[in-house]
Amino acid sequence: MTAAGPVTRPVRVVLLVGSARDGRLAPDVAGWFARVAASRDDLVLDVVDVAEHLLPAGLDEADPRAAVLRPRLGGAEAYVVVVPEYNRSVPGPLKTLIDSFQTEWQAKPVGFVGYGLGTAGGVRAIEHLRQIFAEFHCVGMKDVVTFPRVLEHYGADGTFPAEPAGAEAAAKLMLDQLTWWATALRDAKSARPYGT
Repeated sequence: MTAAGPVTRPVRVVLLVGSARDGRLAPDVAGWFARVAASRDDLVLDVVDVAEHLLPAGLDEADPRAAVLRPRLGGAEAYVVVVPEYNRSVPGPLKTLIDSFQTEWQAKPVGFVGYGLGTAGGVRAIEHLRQIFAEFHCVGMKDVVTFPRVLEHYGADGTFPAEPAGAEAAAKLMLDQLTWWATALRDAKSARPYGT
């Protein structure tokens, strides 16, 4: 305890990179977000890239690929999903990864970073993810980060995003909410385990 109040440990956040397609833009978007998150001292980030963890459609809990991810996802106190909008929804490999786990997600907050080639900027994929994560008793953050017409956010030299101020402000707002919820749920679960 300090004069300013109790010392709390940083929130453990898993950043899910949600696209596995060839030519995907997800690494650029996720890389930018990871840099923004790294500037904060109230969270620590673990990046899980769907492309590096393609899970079987059978959702076998005993599959060794799922077993490798289980402690990383289960040990997280919050999640942020970087998701492109494909045909008005989420990429298949991301949905398979989410469905491959159950209790790992429970009673934790989730933030969203969406992007797309059109004007929606990934919002429709984010809305689908809200419903999916609600099934696991997750708390979806109201404020999100979106990149509509994502290709227009690249600078002539390939820098992403070319004009980061607005996106950084949106990321700060979402991460402020995420860490508040994660800390509140951490405290609540330490007093009484979820579901009891």
